[in-house]
Amino acid sequence: MFEQLDELLGRYEEMNRQLQDPAIAGDGAKFQKIMKEQGAITPLVNAYSEYKKCNTDLTDALEMLSSENDEEMRAMLKESVSDGKARIQELEEQIKILLLPKDPNDSKNVIIEFRAGAGGDEAALFAAELYRMYVHYAESQGWKTQLISADETGIGGFKDCTMTITGEGAYSRLKYESGVHRVQRVPETESGGRIHTSTASVAVMPEADEDVDIEIDPKDIRIDVMRASGNGGQCVNTTDSAVRLTHFPTGIVVYSQTEKSQIQNKAKAFALLKAKLYDIQQQEKHDAEAELRKSQIGTGDRSEKIRTYNFPQGRVTDHRIELTLYKLDKIMNGDIGEIIDACIAADRSAKLAKMEENQN
Repeated sequence: MFEQLDELLGRYEEMNRQLQDPAIAGDGAKFQKIMKEQGAITPLVNAYSEYKKCNTDLTDALEMLSSENDEEMRAMLKESVSDGKARIQELEEQIKILLLPKDPNDSKNVIIEFRAGAGGDEAALFAAELYRMYVHYAESQGWKTQLISADETGIGGFKDCTMTITGEGAYSRLKYESGVHRVQRVPETESGGRIHTSTASVAVMPEADEDVDIEIDPKDIRIDVMRASGNGGQCVNTTDSAVRLTHFPTGIVVYSQTEKSQIQNKAKAFALLKAKLYDIQQQEKHDAEAELRKSQIGTGDRSEKIRTYNFPQGRVTDHRIELTLYKLDKIMNGDIGEIIDACIAADRSAKLAKMEENQN
C-alpha cells in the first residue's frame, strides 16, 4: 500500500511542476485535465502526507522519552505519544477509505423513475408520495429537481413518473435508493380498517454526460408527438408538444411532456433514453463483476425489496442494513439523510472488509 502511496505522492508533485510550466498553462484543455486529476487525488495525498509527518513526530517523541529524566517533561511526551498513535490510527482508516475504488458516476446528476407496483390506486398514491419525498430531500441538499413525465391517476397518484435531480454528488447519495419500496397502512377507501400492503419501485440512474459513448442509431428510433396530458401551464393539452421515443432494439419507451416546446421535450426524451441505455450498460458491467456485487449492500437488483414504510407503527425499516427508525412522518417529508448515511457506511465497511481479505 505504501509503495502505491509514494508513487501517488510523486505523481502529485510532478503535476505541480506541470501546472507551473508556461507551455501547459497556455493550453487550457491540458491545464484543466491536470487540475481535475490533481483535485481527485488531493484528499489522499494530504492524508498520506500527514500520516508520514505523524509517524516522524512519533518516532522523535519516543526517542526523547527514552532519554528524558524530568517527570514533567516525560508526562508531556507520553501524552504526545498517545495522541500521535491515535491520530495515526485515524489516518490509516481514512487512507483505506480513500483508496477504495471510486464509482465514476458518483459526481453525476440523476434520473429517477417511480412505478406503482402491487396495490392498485394505493400503490399509485405511494409512488407519488415517494416522488415528493425525494423532491424534499433534494431541496434540503440544495439540488434542483424537475418532473419530466408523469402518468397520473385521478386521485393524485402516479402510475409512473420520471424526474431529474441536478446537483453535486447527487448520484453518490441516491444510488442506494433503487429497489422496491413497500408501504403498510390502512387506505382511506378501506371501510373495515384493514392494513393493506402495496409497493412501488424506484430506479435511480446516473445522467449520461456528453463524454459517455452511447451510440443511438436514428433508424432504431420511432418518434411520436402528441398533446401533453395532465395538469400544466399554457400550451399543455393545446399543442403537439409532448414527445415519445421508442427504441426498437431494447423496447425502451420514454416520454417527455413538461416543456412547452416540442424541441425541448425531444431533447429531454433523448437525454432520458441515453441515460437508460447507459444504465443498462452499467448493469451488465456490474453483473459481470459478480464478486464486487457481493461486497456491496443488497444485490443492486431493481426487484429487490429494500425498505418498508409501516404507517400504523410509524416506522421505516431498511432491510439491507437492518435499520429501523420511528420517524416515518419526517422521512416521508424528505428526512432520509440518516438512512442514506447508514447505507453508505455499511457499503464502505463491506468494501473495506473485502479489500483487507484480498490483501491477506
